[in-house]
Amino acid sequence: MSTKMDTHDPEESAETDHDEAADRNGGTTPSMDGAAAASTRGTVQLDALRKEFDDVVAVDGVNLEIEAGEFLTLLGPSGCGKSTTLRMISGLETPTDGTVSISGEDVTNVPANARNTSMVFQEWALFPHMTVEENIAFGLEMDGVPEDEREERVTEALEMVELPGYHERQATELSGGQKQRVAMARAIVREPDVLLLDEPLASLDRKLRQHMQVELKDIQEKLGITFIYVTHDQEEALTMSDRIAVMNDGRIEQVGPTDSLYKSPETEFVATFIGETNLFEGTIDDDGTVLESDEGPDVAIGEYPDHAGRSVGVSVRPEEVVLTPPGESRGYANEWTGTVTDAIYKGSLKVYQVDVDGHTFQVERQVNEEVDEFEAGDDVTVSFPVGACEVILE
Repeated sequence: MSTKMDTHDPEESAETDHDEAADRNGGTTPSMDGAAAASTRGTVQLDALRKEFDDVVAVDGVNLEIEAGEFLTLLGPSGCGKSTTLRMISGLETPTDGTVSISGEDVTNVPANARNTSMVFQEWALFPHMTVEENIAFGLEMDGVPEDEREERVTEALEMVELPGYHERQATELSGGQKQRVAMARAIVREPDVLLLDEPLASLDRKLRQHMQVELKDIQEKLGITFIYVTHDQEEALTMSDRIAVMNDGRIEQVGPTDSLYKSPETEFVATFIGETNLFEGTIDDDGTVLESDEGPDVAIGEYPDHAGRSVGVSVRPEEVVLTPPGESRGYANEWTGTVTDAIYKGSLKVYQVDVDGHTFQVERQVNEEVDEFEAGDDVTVSFPVGACEVILE
């Protein structure tokens, strides 16, 4: 099995033997007994990870544990530090401070090509003058894998990415989706403990991107290895991930399963970045039951007596807000009269913007739901229950 990371691209290639890897890691190579190796293989741990570029702090004290066989996504806006974090895991960037451990071993000072990881980039980096088979087998050949074994593993990898029989195709003859599959095959053929993916679907069109999301998750489940995926696309993250780590300004805001991030955001950033939300900011009243909003209507939030007088945010998802004709009440604690300012048809969804005394509510409804439909200019009753309020005590 290969122990070198696939970071080769058409511009450069390198081969570092076992002794060179040992020299770069202080004269030693990672080692552990068989039982420990089996129990930790594919785990990743980041401790107080920090990366500075001159005066810019790109990653600021990230702590994260990733389980073996997990599909974890680093999600955040451009410039949040997610790709830099991935590159430090791969060994392509050296941390300014902190440690990276893979499969139970500290690899902070181990070079990229001596880590048992593979990486898939946004740009496929295929060799244009090579066939599909030659591209996939390149890393294996660099590792000295015998030809018959290379052929067998290439065939298995092509079947895994649903490109059987593509061995002799030229890289220049492939579509975008096929090139991405070949890049995936080149990464998994080396049987890494951890596969790192840096926005690999970003250059594909929407329909193909959605199809590839399902394929990637299927491949990960079949292989059973750890995937660490970087994206700014919420839909990608929610579709594929076991857990998501939301990053902002070089820090992790929240880590958790997809549903918990959506339903129970711990910060206002997470609430607004994961899906759409109606966000209210203000102070909890003396009784601990009402948010006295800085702007917009006050909101009944339930029982929070221990946080009376505290400044908080309240998130209410658009699908939790109910619209009914004027005067028709659902009996919810939060209820106002408003006017529809916009009604947007989005296929399976209809999205309403509703003005309530200068505050805009966003409301989402499934088109096939048996509910009243409204148009811009209609007066409506806007309401939601206390249970729809997620109080953010950051």
